[in-house]
Amino acid sequence: MENISVKSITVRLRTDKPVRKTPYQVKGVFMKQFPNEPIIPFLDGSLRDKYFYPRVQVKIINEQIYIVGIKEGIEAIMNLVNNLQSFNFGNITINIEKFDLEENDNQFKSTDYLLRYKFITPWAALNRKMFSHYKSLSEKEKMVLLKKLIGQNLLFLSKELGPENCSKIYTNINIDNIKPDKIEDNGWGIFTGGFKANFILPNYIGLGNGITRGYGTLFSLNNSLSSISSEFSDDESDYIEEKINEDDDSLNISTADDVIIFNKRKDNKKRYKYKKKKRYNKSRFNKNINNPKNNNKEHDDDSKFNSDKYHQKQHDF
Repeated sequence: MENISVKSITVRLRTDKPVRKTPYQVKGVFMKQFPNEPIIPFLDGSLRDKYFYPRVQVKIINEQIYIVGIKEGIEAIMNLVNNLQSFNFGNITINIEKFDLEENDNQFKSTDYLLRYKFITPWAALNRKMFSHYKSLSEKEKMVLLKKLIGQNLLFLSKELGPENCSKIYTNINIDNIKPDKIEDNGWGIFTGGFKANFILPNYIGLGNGITRGYGTLFSLNNSLSSISSEFSDDESDYIEEKINEDDDSLNISTADDVIIFNKRKDNKKRYKYKKKKRYNKSRFNKNINNPKNNNKEHDDDSKFNSDKYHQKQHDF
């Protein structure tokens, strides 16, 4: 069987001023300044019926712009950044001095080891319906639920993006507080912390609700030698992994038969979807991360892959 490698890229734009804008504002500038660029359909919702998980994600982290591209989104991002010299926000113009690029392959696949990830922006795990259900659970049941949600998200990514269907996904979580903060305007419950899983993920992609708002941005603790992301790794080890122990009751085990992820199209027909790093600049990032709570009143463009209806189905078990 041919080994299909799933690729991703992360671009960090080096600007002459700090970027104190939201991802929506940055994407708006992209669409206004470059209306004919191939990246625009990935940003304006034109491809949501085709790709349920966003292939292009714009993040603002530590007042810097990150653009993440997965599979079909990679070429569109490179076309844009090669032509990008400045952003005109109306009240301020920000110049692009250069960009740092990280490329990854062999992503979105299972492994025999548990890998560690942390959320560098809060994880919006619970939609409004799930938040109400969560409050009624015991502490043990809450932990089981959160592990299950991570596992379902990863199973969905495997089926949408991965080169193979995962037979089992193992997850464990480490959250800072089992009581979530609540986003009042939409009723989401958010957590800080991290998780372990036997699944390979690229840095800076999002999990959970509100991906395009900046929620759920994750960072891998598995390789501290990454050129554009080394500042976020911790000091425990250069490579952090644990061999899976199937007898460990603390792990959630999901099989393809246990969880079915599906998306609902506008015509109400259900569509079922199963499913080396190259170093550039050795730059270091500041550890201060923007808090995306400030962005939660923006227009929600997650109508397909992060809507309440979608997550009610995704989290229904």
